[in-house]
Amino acid sequence: MSELASPPSGAAAPEGSADTAAPVDTTPHVPEQQRSDESSDGQPTVRTTPAADLPTAPAVPPVPSGTIAGSLLASRYRLRTRVGTDPAACAEFWRAEDTILRRDVAVTVLRRPAPGVVLGDDLSDTARAEQMVVRALRSGSFEHSGCARLLDVLTPGAASLPEDVLGAAVTEWVPGRSLGEVVADGLIKPLAAARAVAPLAAAAEAAHRHGLVLGCDHPQRVRITPDGRAQLCFALPRHDVTPADDVRGLGAVLYTLLTSHWPLSSADAARAGLSAAEPTPGGALPPPSELRPGVPVELDTLTHGTLGPDGVPGHVHTAAAVQRLLTEVVAEDDRMALFPPAHDGVPSAPGDVWQDRGRTVAPTDPQRRRKMTIALTALGAAVLVVLGYLGVQLGAMFVDNGAPPIVVEGEPVQPDQAQPQIAPPPAGPTVGGVAVEVYDQGGDPDNADRAARIIDHDPATAWGTSTYYQQFPAYRPGIGIMVSFASAVQLSELTIDSPSRGTVVEIRSAPSTDATLAETEKITEVTLGTGRTPVSLDGSQPVEHVLLWITKLSGGGSAYSSEIGEVEFRRAGA
Repeated sequence: MSELASPPSGAAAPEGSADTAAPVDTTPHVPEQQRSDESSDGQPTVRTTPAADLPTAPAVPPVPSGTIAGSLLASRYRLRTRVGTDPAACAEFWRAEDTILRRDVAVTVLRRPAPGVVLGDDLSDTARAEQMVVRALRSGSFEHSGCARLLDVLTPGAASLPEDVLGAAVTEWVPGRSLGEVVADGLIKPLAAARAVAPLAAAAEAAHRHGLVLGCDHPQRVRITPDGRAQLCFALPRHDVTPADDVRGLGAVLYTLLTSHWPLSSADAARAGLSAAEPTPGGALPPPSELRPGVPVELDTLTHGTLGPDGVPGHVHTAAAVQRLLTEVVAEDDRMALFPPAHDGVPSAPGDVWQDRGRTVAPTDPQRRRKMTIALTALGAAVLVVLGYLGVQLGAMFVDNGAPPIVVEGEPVQPDQAQPQIAPPPAGPTVGGVAVEVYDQGGDPDNADRAARIIDHDPATAWGTSTYYQQFPAYRPGIGIMVSFASAVQLSELTIDSPSRGTVVEIRSAPSTDATLAETEKITEVTLGTGRTPVSLDGSQPVEHVLLWITKLSGGGSAYSSEIGEVEFRRAGA
């Protein structure tokens, strides 16, 4: 439960007073033209006095206007440092002191708009503030590690508030640094950015399930904790903010940590000490990978999906989708921790297992040294196993031991007697692949160690993609298998044996194994059925590298994946 305490009424208590707070005084304000006097019988009466006859000083001094460092709100919260503003919400963000509990707190103060300022709605200042305060009160029981805990709400018209303050919300103070301070120190690692935003995305997802919003689309409302987590620090978002704004805010925080540029309001960026992201001539934001190296394609896709306009392919609509993708990216990074990371332009930290070339950092923690030794030993063993397996496969290619040759002239390939018997295809000599690898320019290929299974003449063994929560291209544009031959081959047909009905595969020729997708040429496209699916390649040119590019996965709901058991290529001619 949140600590919701109403501000005391009456005269201001001395700073540091231990008296408990009294209920909020919600008595309507009495105009200056009316004041209470006592009649001769001691009963209070109300009479109207002309403004010119009013005394120069009221009987009870009003609370001074304005909020400055040292101001005391509700006789309890001493404002110390203003750390930001949100003009769209008429809000100021303060680091303050709870003078009763002697602790730092974060205070969001709602100010009356300056004269002449139009906020673009028909609400009065008080009505707008009341809507924001009501939202805050509804979130009183909501707690999550991704946002600061709400401690107190000061309602419009409460006692001991300055005249131009319409309300305030008090939350725990989040230690750490602002977004502007974090990126001012230089780029951070892309996976560190993903890990930072993941708890904030989890908080947004939980809030949306409860019918609440966070308001994380403003850079000064978010801070980065000392352990590297993004956390919402200041409450009272705009009265018209929606869950969709939170989703854009999550993408904006991730984009900022990756590129040092805030992609939403340029005015908010300037107030937060950030550079504004410059759109391309087409109006789209450049992907983070164009602004710095080493950004995984999943994070590129996520920023595009959250910050792009509604209705475009791959648009991300929910905080739950953001959380799932970030969780997958972080889990995959943990799984690949034994392998050197892609270069991302950020120097290695002293605690990183993999260090930059020429830099030696001796771990001071014996436990850390032991973990590193075990990890490197396991890596060495894995490398030896892979080298041994490749040696056996290469030996089988060039030694006459009854296995099918790489390029067969004449009769179809006969399967090994030890393998399951498969009915031979109707006509044409088959062609075996010299090399097979998973094609994924994002640097994170799915099940790369199983790629050779598609040409091992055993449909019982297969290569498959990872399982995705959303269909391509939500997380990535596609993934494929690159098959390379000993020399250019004129193909007439290929057959794909797969249990993944509905998978869409483009057959493409490639000039090399490391060619970009734009450099490949589409030959044809096929939608797989269950079992063997023949694909005609009549009229195609001789090829040395064939790319099977999957653009649509099988499955549905929140589980999309595809599997290929065997691929057979047939040479043109008899």
